[in-house]
Amino acid sequence: MFRRAFWFTAGAAAGVWATTKVNRQLKKLTPESLAAQAADKAVEAGHRLKDFALDVKAGMTQREDELNDALGLTQDPDRPDNVTALPGPRRLRAIGNDTTIHRPNHSAVTYNRNEDH
Repeated sequence: MFRRAFWFTAGAAAGVWATTKVNRQLKKLTPESLAAQAADKAVEAGHRLKDFALDVKAGMTQREDELNDALGLTQDPDRPDNVTALPGPRRLRAIGNDTTIHRPNHSAVTYNRNEDH
């Protein structure tokens, strides 16, 4: 008698457990649930992409500072941020090399060879 009651209870518990598992899986496969999962993955991918872009920007800034130090370029306080200027003597030589090209029937255009590079 106890043996039958035990197996009946065990079978009922297994049935409830299996039904619960199947219902959970079915709920995961509904269109709303799939859309929510896709949206979560898209947001996660967006955050990863943003973090990657910030890392790249930080690396670029660091490398630019290293190159500016190696080339002897300095920050000019008269210029806006992120604009570097040549050191004093080199800047004066560059400004001294400005030439003006005169074209007939046109306004004068200032040409700076250093702007091409």
